[in-house]
Amino acid sequence: METGATAIRVLLADDDSTFLASVRTLIEEQPELAVVGEANDGLEAIELAETLGPDAVVIDLHMPLLDGVTAVARIRRDHPHVCLLALTGDEAPELHSAVREAGADEVLLKSQLVDGLVERLGAVGAASQPSG
Repeated sequence: METGATAIRVLLADDDSTFLASVRTLIEEQPELAVVGEANDGLEAIELAETLGPDAVVIDLHMPLLDGVTAVARIRRDHPHVCLLALTGDEAPELHSAVREAGADEVLLKSQLVDGLVERLGAVGAASQPSG
C-alpha cells in the first residue's frame, strides 16, 4: 500500500466463530485491508455498520436474530455507498437472487472464498482512489 494510503475498513459478520477467525486472518494478510469489527448475528452487523462506518461488509446469509438478506437490505438503505459482499455455503439460486435484490454487490460461496473475497475487496480500494 502506498505511503499515506488508507486501508479498506472491513466489517465481518458470521455466527460461525471458527470461520470468522479464518476470514479475519485472510483479510489481515492483505496490507490494504483492515478488519474494524466482527458481528455474530444480523442485528449486530447493522449496529456495527452504523457505529464503525466500514468501507465494506462481508456478511453470512444464515445468522441468528436477523438473517443476512434482511441485514443487507437495512445496511444498503442506511449506507448506500458501502460495499456489501454476501457469503454463503448455500448454493440456492433463489437465495442469491434475494440478497442481490436486497442490495448485495456480490454473492460468494464460502467454498470460493479466498480468491473471490480478496479480489473483490481489492476492487473497493481501486474504486475509492481519487483520479487525477
